Amino acid sequence: MSTADVTDERPQSTLRGASLPKWSPWAIAGGSIVVAVLVGLLGGLGNKVTWGLIAAVLFVLATYVVAARVEGRRQAKDRVATSMVWVAFLLAVIPLASLVWTTLSRGVKVFNVYFLTHSMGVVADTEPGGGIYHALLGTLEQVGLACLIAVPVGVLTAVYLVEYGRGKLSAVITFFVDVMTGIPSIVAGLFVLSFWILILDMGYSGFAGSLALAILMMPVVVRSTEEMLKLVPNELREASLALGIPKWRTILKVVLPTSIGGITTGIMLAVARIAGETAPMLLLVWGTNFINTNPFKDPQASLPLYIYQQYANSAGSGAAYDRAWAAALTLIAFVMILNLAARGIARWKAPKTGR
Repeated sequence: MSTADVTDERPQSTLRGASLPKWSPWAIAGGSIVVAVLVGLLGGLGNKVTWGLIAAVLFVLATYVVAARVEGRRQAKDRVATSMVWVAFLLAVIPLASLVWTTLSRGVKVFNVYFLTHSMGVVADTEPGGGIYHALLGTLEQVGLACLIAVPVGVLTAVYLVEYGRGKLSAVITFFVDVMTGIPSIVAGLFVLSFWILILDMGYSGFAGSLALAILMMPVVVRSTEEMLKLVPNELREASLALGIPKWRTILKVVLPTSIGGITTGIMLAVARIAGETAPMLLLVWGTNFINTNPFKDPQASLPLYIYQQYANSAGSGAAYDRAWAAALTLIAFVMILNLAARGIARWKAPKTGR
């Protein structure tokens, strides 16, 4: 008898059990959707969101039952964990995609060059025409002033906490940064209103809104910068100090350049966080339909405030609704551009690894 015949007669190993085919998750998902639709129709459930939730629950349960029968309970638990991750991902992505699609489909009706280069100066809220130039200009100026205030303070605070912070003062600063991270935007607006406008009598202006936005932006900048500075290897600091370079120069020439990509990303995310704030604008800026290029004097428009005013003062006008959606689309595009710029800067400043 040959060796090949002996090999063929050996019993197959039973240590490796049966496994589901690769297309089985798609089949289970399809079946779950069909069953959920039937349950919704027969049960009179008109809300399609309910259908989706039923399908998600059926998908997880069916995955466990089928996998446990074919592959065993241990592998079934692994597949259930994977399926729950996918369900959570879809539950997060579907509302976001729906929001973006709704904003895009309704905002493109009046989104054009005219809309971006004209204001609402002589156009009533219920009439067609007009644009967001005054609001776009106000948002750019207010966010820019907030960055000029918050970024240096936030970065320097983070440098102190990481490089110099020891003892009670560092603990107190960390505590207040944590507290400021969670304060509502309306509280920051009320603080600036009481101090800047009521006590100092400086008047409503875009700069007053920038002060509130800076308060909201600082803790985000501090936290993100602090985490990026902690990622810088201590060996780089020690090598610089061993050459006799002062600590302040080491921070300026070694630590900050090494982490500049992550710091920039954190700053951009902080800008995206404050760009859509409406409550401080209602309290401090007031808004206007005319172009005001001076953020330090008189009320000034902003994109979040413009969206609110168009919706609140529309009186059922379709033109006002279209302008509100187009302004929302502009704000989303503005935040998206900031995030893309942050990713580009982070990738550009990332360390280059050679072969």
